[in-house]
Amino acid sequence: MTAIKKVLVLGATGDQGLPLLDSLLAAGFAPTAGARRADALKDTRFAHLPVVNADIDDEESLVRAMDGQDALAMHLPFEFNRERAAGFGKRIGGAARRAGLGKIVFNTSCFVADHDLDLSAHDGRRDIEKAIADSGAAYVIVRPVVFMDNMIRIWSKPSIVNNAIFAYPAAPTLRINWICLEDVAAYVTEGLLRDDLTAEKVLVGGPETLVGAEVAERLSEAAGRRITFQSLTPDEFASKMSLLVTGSPDVIPHSMYDRMASFYRWYNAQPTSPLVVDVAAALTQLPITPTKLVDWARRQDWNKV
Repeated sequence: MTAIKKVLVLGATGDQGLPLLDSLLAAGFAPTAGARRADALKDTRFAHLPVVNADIDDEESLVRAMDGQDALAMHLPFEFNRERAAGFGKRIGGAARRAGLGKIVFNTSCFVADHDLDLSAHDGRRDIEKAIADSGAAYVIVRPVVFMDNMIRIWSKPSIVNNAIFAYPAAPTLRINWICLEDVAAYVTEGLLRDDLTAEKVLVGGPETLVGAEVAERLSEAAGRRITFQSLTPDEFASKMSLLVTGSPDVIPHSMYDRMASFYRWYNAQPTSPLVVDVAAALTQLPITPTKLVDWARRQDWNKV
């Protein structure tokens, strides 16, 4: 039985944080949201939970937020400036050391290699991982690959609903173990529950390794109509994202959209997909039964954006 009860959650208010709060509460933990705003949970179903001031750019605020907590569960925003990302890790790790925190579970929110890729956001995650390992706290690093929930975002779902097209910047042959956010939350929670896991890095994904056309088949089954896969080039994806957010399809080199596309330029160029997960190996570390894509898709409404 774990001795951990009180868990500080960084990133509690986002798409990844809300399922995590559900999972932590279901497991009997007492979560506290760490956020810049005191009313960060006001418009969520977790308005009753405590919120403490925590700023990843301010180590002193993190020390105060961690005071009295047993563990930290977190995901962090993508940061394309590697030095700044490393600063996040340094301050979080330093605060954990000073506060005497017992454990840290970090959801990297993306694939992370065991070596530099010259992709600033990914390599910055590695720097954060190192800072956690150096903090003196026990830790579990949960490395998910690609989220099923990307399919219901504003840059993906309208095409599925209105045009019956699943458009994604994956090459037709790119194999991915898509994972849903509820399962990521379950893996993070299991990392907190397991006292025997004190220095673990776990690559996690869904139970099926699928190419884009196979994803479309499962979406078709769930939606009750034929949906086809459209393989976008990463540059096409970046242009569509830019148009959606800024109103212009022009992508400035090294902009956020260009750097987001760089993930998939690298993924698509690899001779072996880095987004394939040995699910059996993950189960030996964190015994969570992952959700099949069609089961996740059946829980979504494919009739409205």
